[in-house]
Amino acid sequence: MTNLSASRSPDLSALGTTMTVWAHPDDETYLSGGLSSALRDAGHRVVCVTATRGEAGGPVADAGARARLAELRTRELADALGVLGVEEHVWLDHPDGGCAAVDEEVAVGQLLDVLDDVRPDTLVTFGPDGFTGHRDHRTVSRWVDLALRRSAARPRLLHAVSTAGELSVDPALNNDFGVFSEGWPRICDPDELVVHLELSGAELQRKVEALRRQHSQTGGLVDAVGLERFTAWVVFESFAAPAARSADDLAAR
Repeated sequence: MTNLSASRSPDLSALGTTMTVWAHPDDETYLSGGLSSALRDAGHRVVCVTATRGEAGGPVADAGARARLAELRTRELADALGVLGVEEHVWLDHPDGGCAAVDEEVAVGQLLDVLDDVRPDTLVTFGPDGFTGHRDHRTVSRWVDLALRRSAARPRLLHAVSTAGELSVDPALNNDFGVFSEGWPRICDPDELVVHLELSGAELQRKVEALRRQHSQTGGLVDAVGLERFTAWVVFESFAAPAARSADDLAAR
């Protein structure tokens, strides 16, 4: 497998048509905003799939407030994808916080439809750790694994991961805001990475702008820590091939 992480701005042409699959609006920008915009700038097709509208990503509220937040986050995601240059997006429309209770056959069938339509060369998503341990994230990772087993498409699968160096960028921010309160990402050595981006200049500002367009989720954090600190926190994006798992591990998922 070609390693694309050798330089600050690697040649991503080997990734080809890329499909990204996430749980909530803003996952796609935090974890792969730089990658998606770089691929689009290089003329590659990028299709983003989001499992939920993120209606639980706010204070505890009644059904009406959750519906209004879903509408807001739908608009915010469209704005963010516009900044990144991503023109193709698919909603699965499952309940935020409730992916694990969804009929698995339904969710996997939806992903199969998209896979068979797009026929991506590369698929980017969460690993089984969910990057932050969120149950929706981990469930989406399982859906992708199951869909890939059934699909005629055979894309290269990449998981969002981190390195010890990346996690040391601002551990106080991670701790103060409970970023990894539910679990930690898979931590890879640099030589395990297939793609490693260290964003700078216009490419970094573009990602930050896309994140700020999702103000309902990022505005409070930016206000609390300041734009400079927030920007430094989102510089890196890393992706690796799936870790080898035993048959027992796969059955448990």
